[in-house]
Amino acid sequence: MFIDRAKIRVRGGRGGNGVTAFRREKFVPRGGPSGGDGGAGGDVWIAADSSLNTLLHLRYNPEHNADRGMHGEGSNRSGREGDDLIVRVPVGTQIFDSTSGELLQDLATDGSRWLAAKGGRGGFGNAHFATSTNRAPRYHQSGSDGEELELQLELKLLADVGLVGFPNAGKSTLISTISAARPKIADYPFTTLEPHLGVVDLGDFRTLVVADIPGLIEGAHEGAGLGDQFLRHIERTKLLLHLVDVSSMSGREPVDDYLTVNRELRAYNQALADRPQIVVATKMDALEDTARLDSLRQRAERDGLAFYEISAVAQKGTKELVAAVAAKLEELNRAAEQEKADTIELAL
Repeated sequence: MFIDRAKIRVRGGRGGNGVTAFRREKFVPRGGPSGGDGGAGGDVWIAADSSLNTLLHLRYNPEHNADRGMHGEGSNRSGREGDDLIVRVPVGTQIFDSTSGELLQDLATDGSRWLAAKGGRGGFGNAHFATSTNRAPRYHQSGSDGEELELQLELKLLADVGLVGFPNAGKSTLISTISAARPKIADYPFTTLEPHLGVVDLGDFRTLVVADIPGLIEGAHEGAGLGDQFLRHIERTKLLLHLVDVSSMSGREPVDDYLTVNRELRAYNQALADRPQIVVATKMDALEDTARLDSLRQRAERDGLAFYEISAVAQKGTKELVAAVAAKLEELNRAAEQEKADTIELAL
């Protein structure tokens, strides 16, 4: 089961108490205070782990408490510190304060981690308070509670390219053709119920990652169909492939589908609607009325977007499309690096 949201509560371990004690040894009269300090409580860390791809393990395990510190003992023995607790999450998980909604951390790289709740401080034993004027203090300090937070975790998949389009536009067929991903494929809408990632081999040890999300329909931003809840998984992508079914089987006009999906992207996030986009006419093997293809091509050209025709089933046009996508990504990466260099130069 793919779970991309989970609410958890984290609590640092409580610090151990100090102790009041005095030395009692033969031939050592008035041995003085010997109460040791309590150990500090353990911390709670949240760490990104590339071996995970869902938050399912946290959905039914919302409480995460680090170990408490042990109390101090006599003979100046300090208590053991509590063990830290590491909560593993998939790479791409964002951490929000569940009350304010503030973004606290974005774990976008494997191995990155964030201190979610610090453990409590251990209390001082009475040996800590001994002075030249107070040689026998009869008091100690209690340990403090650890930090406690309620967090909302949201997973955003990491991919280079995002596939968007109406249900049954051919997104799952395309990703299964160009990568090793095997999403469910059937001749009815909404066969894709959760996002899928596919790694495309470009040769020369180069790859790109494609994200396939459930299809959008008109009113998705208001909850129609499966809604737009999965659009967060393509917010990190650099490029969108907008797949449009040009066959007569859909019963809809390709241009209308194209405009509807773009409206839903805009309603969700204007920045996502402005993302570089390539328009892809799909199911060319079932095209009967060429006017449907021509009208979509003209609309894409009017919007200044690249246009490709494919049949994923017949594997026609897919190699050319992958090559175009790879070239576009290289262009976007170069532009991003140049912009970064320019920013650094201006700062200096």
